[in-house]
Amino acid sequence: MAYSEAQAPVTRIVGIAFVVLLHALLIYALVTGLAYRAIEVVRAPIETKIIEEAKPPSPEAPPPPPPQLAPPPAAFVPPPDVHVETPPPPPPKSTAIRVVTPPKPVAPVPVAPAPVAPAPPVAVPVRVMPRLDMQRSQQPEYPAASRRLGEQGTSVIEVLVGVDGRVLDAKLLQSSGYDRLDQAALAGVKTDYHFVPGTVDGKPQPMWFTFKFNWKLQ
Repeated sequence: MAYSEAQAPVTRIVGIAFVVLLHALLIYALVTGLAYRAIEVVRAPIETKIIEEAKPPSPEAPPPPPPQLAPPPAAFVPPPDVHVETPPPPPPKSTAIRVVTPPKPVAPVPVAPAPVAPAPPVAVPVRVMPRLDMQRSQQPEYPAASRRLGEQGTSVIEVLVGVDGRVLDAKLLQSSGYDRLDQAALAGVKTDYHFVPGTVDGKPQPMWFTFKFNWKLQ
């Protein structure tokens, strides 16, 4: 019994080896046979045949055309009688020249101008110049040096008179010939003189007024 159990694996291995060997032989035989058969197939001669191209069937011939029949002759119709009248000859052309007198030009009828409306009257402002207020004015003092030297003359002064009658500005227009007399006139007209203001349409307005200083020794 001990011998059988020790020999069983050996027997199994031998059987397996036999089966493997048998499969290897079968595979070898198959591979060798297939290769030989492939070589034989390749070595066989290749036959070639030329096949003529099939021609299509020829079309059937068309049927002959029907016979043409000659048309019947036309019936004879006699032409109508035509009478052609000859037109009368044209009248002879006149060689006389016709003179056309142009119409006389008609003189245009003069048109009276439309009446022009008179322009509205322009209101002219009423302007009243300033004047010296004698009651509120006095003669400026004669310069002592001019009196001593006998200087005398007329100084023309332009003054700006305000709405209250006072002198706002003064400038010399014409000299008396002596500077002391001119300076005294410019200073005295601002301090010693008073004016009635000028007006425009009755309203007081600042105006320039020309005034004369007469320097005369008595």
